[in-house]
Amino acid sequence: MKPVFITVLLLLCVTSQAKPPNIIFIVADDLGWGDVGFHGSKIRTPFLDKLAYNGILLNNYYVSPICTPTRSAIMTGRHPIHTGLQHGVIGEATPYGLSLNETIMPQYLNDLGYASHIVGKWHLGFFTKNHVPTMRGFESHFGYYTGKEDYFDHTSKGPNMWGLDFRRNLDLVRNDDEEYSTTLFASEASDVIKAHNQSKPLFLYLAFQAVHAGNPGGDSIQAPQKYVDRFPDIKDTQRKLFAGVVSALDEAVANVTATLQQTGMLNNSIIVLTTDNGGPTNGYDNNAACNWPLRGCKNTMWEGGVRGNGFVYSPLLSTSGYVQENMMHITDWLPTLYHAAGGDVSKLRNQDGYNLWEMLSNNGAAVRNEILHNIDPIQNFSSIRVGEYKLVMGDISGGRDDSWYPPPEGKDYKMKHPSGSEFVKEFNTNDHPVNVNCGKKPVDAETNCQPEVSPCLFHIPSDPCEFHNIASTNPDQVQSLLARLEEYRKTMVPPANKPSDPKANPQLHEGAWTWWL
Repeated sequence: MKPVFITVLLLLCVTSQAKPPNIIFIVADDLGWGDVGFHGSKIRTPFLDKLAYNGILLNNYYVSPICTPTRSAIMTGRHPIHTGLQHGVIGEATPYGLSLNETIMPQYLNDLGYASHIVGKWHLGFFTKNHVPTMRGFESHFGYYTGKEDYFDHTSKGPNMWGLDFRRNLDLVRNDDEEYSTTLFASEASDVIKAHNQSKPLFLYLAFQAVHAGNPGGDSIQAPQKYVDRFPDIKDTQRKLFAGVVSALDEAVANVTATLQQTGMLNNSIIVLTTDNGGPTNGYDNNAACNWPLRGCKNTMWEGGVRGNGFVYSPLLSTSGYVQENMMHITDWLPTLYHAAGGDVSKLRNQDGYNLWEMLSNNGAAVRNEILHNIDPIQNFSSIRVGEYKLVMGDISGGRDDSWYPPPEGKDYKMKHPSGSEFVKEFNTNDHPVNVNCGKKPVDAETNCQPEVSPCLFHIPSDPCEFHNIASTNPDQVQSLLARLEEYRKTMVPPANKPSDPKANPQLHEGAWTWWL
């Protein structure tokens, strides 16, 4: 009997060691490159910094330039040109969504034994009941379907339409007492964690409204005064309000992580934080975000629109406390996390993403060498990066900001390492290594690239701020990237966009966005 006992004991040990990790996937809305402490902002984000410094800071990481495309890529591992979501975002009254033919992250993870929950923003369509998250693999949803809303009364504005958009699963929530959504979402996420049956792994998709602008009918950035008061040194009123929104987000992530610690789940968890796109700068979208020193903003192909804040924190990482310089794209999360969960990545359908778990965990060699930023046949623009070179062409800004906008509080982006915190691992340099070094802006930087006239080429490692268009001196590179774009273009499906449907008007549905009923 002794050999049998030893065999059973060994099997139990192997089973215990192979328990799939909990996955906590956090999305911040419109969080710009220059809006976090670990990129040198005067907006203090001490807890995000702690997780980032002790995890893996992603310094060569790219998202889509706007909300819906990024969220579709997270869920499917597929580029928006392959799901029909490559143009704009799904509006409150537009009758389309992420195709029901697509298998999404919770469905894949549920097949591995996960319990999946979503808290916060969906923005992948709700014009039919089958498109909402609780019909697509999530056991529960507390949050909203549309793209933006008031942080306190939770109403959302469409074209000449206005209504409530706040739900617990399929039921409207009308009795929230106007509590701030960032606080509500953190509290709900903590409740999900506390109630979770730990015999199964947890997938929690936590999509904050922060730091998007608030009141959909006005121009306000919305934050409780106690968070705004943390920044007496910021004199610009809008930026000060925005800092309060960011600070509330930082505290919310701290509270959720504390709950993971208290429940004993943190040591077997992977925490991902990503923005969905660059920040809306210079008042665009009624916001006061900042991508300094990167060029451009949300909804543009400039680095300020597509280079994303992101990090991974997990005690399961073989190597941590470093800055990852290899290329990573938003589509990589599904195969990477599916592999970490014990899944066979070859079973994922039609993937554009790569499994980067070993690269991340071991600080290994690069896996991907190119990123398609987007091809938009309606707005007529495209952008791609292959190796060290990035090509942009067409109307890549859509009339939005394509310049460089320092934060209103000043150009203080060379952050020093916050030594003295026992939580933070020491780096080898006093200046934090994720600072972007752009050099001096040339006098013709505003005019030397006109992508709507001819393609522009940038060498991103030496010119991350896109000062120097080098297309004229590198015609072979231009032609090579144009050819690669054409290969992608041949695989593209038509955009799924539809005009607004007046039947969506909340006035027809008891004042709420419930047209699918």
